[in-house]
Amino acid sequence: AGLMRRFAALLYDSLLLAGVWFFATFVALIIRHGAAIAPSSLWFDAYLLAVGGLFFGGFWTHGGQTLGMRAWRIRVQQHDGAPPTWLLALRRYLLAWVSLLLLGGGFFWLLVDKNHLTLHDRWSGTEVIRTDR
Repeated sequence: AGLMRRFAALLYDSLLLAGVWFFATFVALIIRHGAAIAPSSLWFDAYLLAVGGLFFGGFWTHGGQTLGMRAWRIRVQQHDGAPPTWLLALRRYLLAWVSLLLLGGGFFWLLVDKNHLTLHDRWSGTEVIRTDR
């Protein structure tokens, strides 16, 4: 799958994830009886990172597609065609953050990779393919 298709799916999924994070924040505030969460709270950052991992991991392990990936007709899979395991999905998710923190360089790697894999694809043993309608 090409870079633009991946970014389009990521943009779509980012909007969905923002809603999930909003709800997760609401739950955290209820648990804290409305007490404010400090802006740079490490536990809260880790909580939101974990919620994101569950969001993407759940979709990837059950069919290989998030809603954004379905809309753009791409799927993540292991090299043998099977959906990623939870371990691979979580590895991919965390490594995708590394790819983003490299100013997106991990995503742009697919432009020079002979198999069109991003760094997080390569590091997690997964690939993103185009699907039929």
